[in-house]
Amino acid sequence: MKRLVTMVCAAAVAAMLAACGGGSPSGQSVATDDAGSPAQGLTAVTVGAIPIADVAPIHLGKAKGFFEEEGLDLTIENTTGGAVSVPGVVSGSFDFAFGNTVSLMVARDQGLDLKYVVNGTRASNEDAVDFAGVVVAEDSDIQTATDLEGKTVSSNNLANIGDTTVRTAVDKAGGDGSSLKFVEVAFPDALAAVENGQVDAALILEPFLTSAIKSGARVVSWPYRETHPNLDIGGYFTSADKIKQDPELVEKFTAAMTKSMNYAQENPDEVRKIIGTYTKTDPALLEEIVLPRFDPEFDRDAAQTLAEATLKYGTVDNEVDLDALLPAGTQ
Repeated sequence: MKRLVTMVCAAAVAAMLAACGGGSPSGQSVATDDAGSPAQGLTAVTVGAIPIADVAPIHLGKAKGFFEEEGLDLTIENTTGGAVSVPGVVSGSFDFAFGNTVSLMVARDQGLDLKYVVNGTRASNEDAVDFAGVVVAEDSDIQTATDLEGKTVSSNNLANIGDTTVRTAVDKAGGDGSSLKFVEVAFPDALAAVENGQVDAALILEPFLTSAIKSGARVVSWPYRETHPNLDIGGYFTSADKIKQDPELVEKFTAAMTKSMNYAQENPDEVRKIIGTYTKTDPALLEEIVLPRFDPEFDRDAAQTLAEATLKYGTVDNEVDLDALLPAGTQ
């Protein structure tokens, strides 16, 4: 069972929130200015986004006015991840939302007709590092990815992009990824789980990864990069109905996000600053964290590699239809 019941219940909650006035999806309200008056010529658009480094471009794009340039009045609603963003889009509470690629593969496998319109984050291309790593205690016997065979590893969600990529990284290193046992531990708590022996290793993402390394933890695998050097981690999606019913909104949002993604990739210092406006990250730490790559285009070969892994490990039951998942023309 891949959290179908959870997602259905969350969808019902999101639908009730929408009925009570939560969110301002396009077509249901008019964009307003600070005084509550209609913002001349702008269309309201609501986007669900988990407050992590991956979504820095949309916050930066809003600050730079890229969405207003496309005629959009953007509202960003914080989410806790796919359990909120997926049903939020399905119910209509959000026009678009950010979600990782495996979450969307699972959602489509469960019959939800969702589709990406623009990419969000890609594995880092910095030398020998990434923004996601599997860490072990400083004195651990685990030295490489293959040493993870048979070990217990934590990830923030189960049957998702974390455990799928870690298993794949172990396989590609010559080990048996299927032998790993995963337990669910939130990123902020993952280092403590390693230190107290609750797990042998933990998948940790920035900004928690840099903190863990500074505390003495060792990285034994960079699972995103090791799955595919151009692995796309997540992007912005909507429903197939939204694409059919409001193609102009989709086109404007995609254009604004493309500007935002390109600007973010070219201005890492501004990315670090904007992250500090919607997260509680220490400014000094923000200067040290590894950033993902920001690219508006998906890499189809990387998506294919991930799709095959989800099927291999039973994350999905059926072969992933990448044509239905990715934007048209993805190479």
